[in-house]
Amino acid sequence: MKMIRIDDLQLFVRTAALGSFSNAAREADLLPGQVSAAIQRLERELEIRLFARSTRSLKLTAEGEQYLPYAQKVLSTLSEGKDCLQGERRELRGTLKISAPSDLGRNVLLPWLTAFREAHPKLVLKLSLSDHVTDVFRDPVDLALRYGLVEHARYVALPLAESNRRVLVASPDYLERHGRPSSLDELAMHKSLLFVLDGRVYDRWVFPVGAARRQVTVKGELLCDDADVARRWAVEGLGIAYKSWLDVCRDVTSGRLEIVMPEQLGEPVPLHLVCPHRRQFSPAVRYLHAELRERIAPLLAELRHYTKFDEHGALEPSHEPN
Repeated sequence: MKMIRIDDLQLFVRTAALGSFSNAAREADLLPGQVSAAIQRLERELEIRLFARSTRSLKLTAEGEQYLPYAQKVLSTLSEGKDCLQGERRELRGTLKISAPSDLGRNVLLPWLTAFREAHPKLVLKLSLSDHVTDVFRDPVDLALRYGLVEHARYVALPLAESNRRVLVASPDYLERHGRPSSLDELAMHKSLLFVLDGRVYDRWVFPVGAARRQVTVKGELLCDDADVARRWAVEGLGIAYKSWLDVCRDVTSGRLEIVMPEQLGEPVPLHLVCPHRRQFSPAVRYLHAELRERIAPLLAELRHYTKFDEHGALEPSHEPN
């Protein structure tokens, strides 16, 4: 049997993930015919059929499904060996593909990632910003920054901001014109700034109340599919937003926004760095995780300064009710 080409293995794995020769070709900057030829070459070498082809679909055969994890393991082992050698040289190389939420990426991460790249000039960074939740198994990324609680996940998640929470924010101008709500019940009387989250309108805001959770349905005339727009609308004085502290912390500290009810605990939204497998924790991923965690820590400390709760959500002693 002839030597199997690594490029053919890579195209096989990506075609299986993306479900078509065209998508795999577009990602690799090739023609669909070139991808098809690579798969056919691999099938000849293995003497099996990897895909069941039709005019409308492309699916793995039973043999293809059986072979896929071995191909993934070979590629992962080669990548891990390369990363090990590069790590020993203490010089980060290669390409690091990152996905992050739009608001966090533009307003917080961008200067940090730029500085990280400047500190490692032989590293190429590819950044994708979107409020669409990245599928780290199908999408061509090495890591994703993701908000939310991690429960029974198939992927590996490294914590970046465990104590991050949502906060109600509005501009000083809005609060002067419309007044400041003093309870969750009064939110219904205010203009709320809405955005699409995971494919649905985020108009049911959840708040911890004691040991329970309270859901408040809000309304607003302004709706967007980019959470950063909701933050900008809030800065312009157009309503109240319920946002991750990390997304609005600089607006609050600069005075552009105010926390509306600092005595009301917000919903937890921990931030994690997510990878499909632990084997993908390359030196670049590990270095980036450590740096981001260090940079985020002071921002979380500021949250405790602007609210009346500690990092665990407990009321600070100085604010205990009489």
